[in-house]
Amino acid sequence: MDLADIEARIEAGFEADCSATVSRARGPHDDDHLEAVVVSPAFEGVSLVDQHEMVYDALGDAMTTEIHALELTTRPRSDRDT
Repeated sequence: MDLADIEARIEAGFEADCSATVSRARGPHDDDHLEAVVVSPAFEGVSLVDQHEMVYDALGDAMTTEIHALELTTRPRSDRDT
């Protein structure tokens, strides 16, 4: 699965404005370990565990079929919004 496809799938899974940036956690040679930074107002007041579940839900079956490992950073808004 292409990184841009993963970003689009995450962003499409949220009703509110969402920004997802996905990269290879261990460098360009490793397709198995990904990291994502996801920013969405939907995370406001939601526990970290539930935020991560929201991202996993957006990815659906890809989390068990196409993505081996995903390191997540989630937050309700970007640092420049504060």
